Amino acid sequence: MNLKNYFMVALAFLGLVLGTEVFGQGATSVNPNNMGDRRFKVDTVFSVVPIREDDIMFQIGVWRRIDLREKYNHPLYGSGDTKNDGIVNNIYKAVVEENALEVFADEEFTQPLSIAEFQNNFWISANGDSIFVKQLYYLDFKEDFLFDKHHSQIKFDVKYIELVMPSPTNANAGQKTIAYIRYKDFYNHFKNHPDAKWLNFQNDSKSLTYDQAFDMRLFRSVVRKYTNSDNALIADMVAGDNPNPELQAFLNALEFEYKLLDFENALWEW
Repeated sequence: MNLKNYFMVALAFLGLVLGTEVFGQGATSVNPNNMGDRRFKVDTVFSVVPIREDDIMFQIGVWRRIDLREKYNHPLYGSGDTKNDGIVNNIYKAVVEENALEVFADEEFTQPLSIAEFQNNFWISANGDSIFVKQLYYLDFKEDFLFDKHHSQIKFDVKYIELVMPSPTNANAGQKTIAYIRYKDFYNHFKNHPDAKWLNFQNDSKSLTYDQAFDMRLFRSVVRKYTNSDNALIADMVAGDNPNPELQAFLNALEFEYKLLDFENALWEW
């Protein structure tokens, strides 16, 4: 090959290399193309810490209930007889007084509630009687228990909070959903409201905002449902002839919790 042809081939090869898109590991903010993290689908509507869907190796939906009357949950329930400084009343004020949180009648967030509808659900029981904040002691939420393979971590991705009126409070007419709130809205609102706190009764200086308390899982909850083909509550899956169905449902919920723990522990076994 003569010298002229050699340079022609070399230039053609160089042009081919420069014209080919290189798949490097540079940040997408530096090289904003359609590659890198930006091409992955991410939940930015409900998730506080969005995770790329391609990084979710395992996921199961879990529905939990926090009973604020339990001693471990008293920091969320509030102090005194009225519980006006507790999480339920602080949510109420955020919705009604500050108009800072959207509320919905359904968990798909397709049926928004007006403030008047929310107030009626919040304060009035099935027989028309008025109730007190301390009588609203159930706080339900739905989360995804998942394994993020990109960070090699188990994560709890909370989706929404459900305010529930217990059946005894609702004139024994069955429990009633007061409203659904997107967890992301709840989280972002209360992280900027330090007056609304998880109360540390042993050390006032260590009281935490609600976003911190949920991040640190400073509550005790019971699993009411997990993803299943019948979309049934754990209580509904107990055999009808069981002599103590409530106790059996509680034991089944604990068994599911241990299965989640076993799954997490088994990830790191060699």
